[in-house]
Amino acid sequence: MGTKVINKSKDVRNGVKVKKDESATKKRSVPYDPMAVTWMDNYSETMDKIWERVPEFSKPFIVFLAVFIMGATMRGEWLVVLVHLLKYMGVHNDVTMGNLTQVRWSEVTMESLHLNNLVYYWIGTSTISYTMYFAIGGFLHWYYYLNRRDRPHEWKCQPEKFLPPDLERNEIILGSLSLLVTNTVSALTACYISNGGWSYVYHDFSEYSWAWWFLQWAVIFVYQDYMTYWIHRVYHTPFLYKNFHKMHHKYKQPTAFSVTAIHPVEILHIQITLMLPIFFIPLHFIPFYAVALYTYYHGIIDHSGINFKAHWWQPWQPDAIFHDNHHQYFHVNFGFNCSIWDKIHGTYRRKDRIYTEDIYYGKGKALNEVSENELMNDIKERKSENPLAYRNNNMEFELTEEDIKKSK
Repeated sequence: MGTKVINKSKDVRNGVKVKKDESATKKRSVPYDPMAVTWMDNYSETMDKIWERVPEFSKPFIVFLAVFIMGATMRGEWLVVLVHLLKYMGVHNDVTMGNLTQVRWSEVTMESLHLNNLVYYWIGTSTISYTMYFAIGGFLHWYYYLNRRDRPHEWKCQPEKFLPPDLERNEIILGSLSLLVTNTVSALTACYISNGGWSYVYHDFSEYSWAWWFLQWAVIFVYQDYMTYWIHRVYHTPFLYKNFHKMHHKYKQPTAFSVTAIHPVEILHIQITLMLPIFFIPLHFIPFYAVALYTYYHGIIDHSGINFKAHWWQPWQPDAIFHDNHHQYFHVNFGFNCSIWDKIHGTYRRKDRIYTEDIYYGKGKALNEVSENELMNDIKERKSENPLAYRNNNMEFELTEEDIKKSK
């Protein structure tokens, strides 16, 4: 992930360098707008100078750490993890939950609901969440979308296209609104557990067998990933897509900010579904939240628009281009951390089919069924993909004239 300073005497739009007056560039100042990333232009030169002093070997680790911290903090789960860690260390003693069915509604209080000091939990999780969202999200935007904008074919999944500034701003506004929802849920959960609220989460390693401790890693991962696949796929049915999920698909060239740019109802649905197991089966807090943080980390990676590839120790993990294809072609590749669900259910992208926003249910349309105009548009989309984003730097879905002839 090496980097170098961009020549500031050149403006770059969609990969095309345009020479301009250098003095004019220095005088230009972009108005500060917290709901847009254009204001980062004002600090690009300063960031360049600082980044030049960073040892080259440490830069990939810094980027990894930035993505991890953003994933761990932006939805507020960091506070829930902290509460469980404090309980494990004995700072918080568990309190037996009272029987709420024996309490009159007139007697229901924040204390009886195990929600003492909720406002402080909400302020804490929201403050950290929004700080990391804008600070680290801004850093990632600078590192790739400003610092490397003149050479998108080196790093971008769709190098010929960038998200327009109005949609960049829109995704941050929507993402910030959705974060309000997720942080509220995380604050409620952290406060509830901290005040002795009941759940099946355990902290003592000896409370259940070591066999179950190791097995639950796989159980949690499969549950979260498979449920997310189906939730995502259901939101791609015509009614739910048009009224909820389409909001997320305005970003055909996604960025890291796109990960939370989802309808608040949908993101609430996802978060509650992923949290349900802690109230139904005994789970140790370490595997449960480690898997959750892994999922959030890859959520940012998958929406980054950057040609990140899975490591050798992640044979189950698809590369970032897998979900980038989903944004580019809409109703296909519904999975996240496993492509196997799509392969099992027939929603994995196929070379001999085309996919558009108007073709629902993940099966696409066969080449021998499409019109000439549909075929030309599909070929154009395929050519806009970056071969470097695929394994072995080989464009997996390139369509040749011979392929077209065979389909007829």
